[in-house]
Amino acid sequence: MGRLVSFQDAALGYAHTPALTGLTLDVFGGQALALVGPNGGGKTTLMRGIVGGCQVLSGTVDVDATRIGLVPQSADLDLTFPVSAAEVVTMGLIAEAGWGRRITSEMRARVGAALKRVNLSDRASHRFGTLSGGQRQRVLVARALVARPELVMMDEPFNGLDAPSRDIITGLIAKLTAGGVGVIVSTHDLSLARDVCSQACVLASRLVALGPTDEVLVPEVLARAYGSSADEAIAALS
Repeated sequence: MGRLVSFQDAALGYAHTPALTGLTLDVFGGQALALVGPNGGGKTTLMRGIVGGCQVLSGTVDVDATRIGLVPQSADLDLTFPVSAAEVVTMGLIAEAGWGRRITSEMRARVGAALKRVNLSDRASHRFGTLSGGQRQRVLVARALVARPELVMMDEPFNGLDAPSRDIITGLIAKLTAGGVGVIVSTHDLSLARDVCSQACVLASRLVALGPTDEVLVPEVLARAYGSSADEAIAALS
């Protein structure tokens, strides 16, 4: 599969202050890449670097993907706002349709198909704020998928999910990569990262390690990234 993103000795940060340094990696279509590491280690910064949400202080970031879907860590919508699940998914088409433009019947069909992919067809007309946390997260996944992205980035998508929602999203990641889509998953769940992703990138304000999950998510690497809290991280893998 083709390369979607390339970082070459990149330093990323905010207000001219580095948050993540020494970043050299490529992201390819058909690959699921886990971003792991301690809080503040740069996982979200790496994803922001792909969409222009932080400064590239040195090195280069080349983005070849033209369509990118983002699943935020939590709902980025006011839960009291009277908007349906289908309307939230439709928001993922704004870049394609344009503000104030009519949503075509083909686009509405894509919204329905995206909700079906996350097993929420029966919740299409339900108000987003009344859905369970797991259902809301799945709606956000559908919103990311409706624009037919080449790359999907998920920021802690499994936090607080019930088992059915977790299984649906992990299964969907497998289907996306099988279809040639690149997936980046930021997660604190190392066992899930190992089970769901083929590659892992370990970050601790710098690139600590990069490679196949079974070679990278090992005690000696995690000790370098997590420091004094490494024992807890290592235990999570058992």
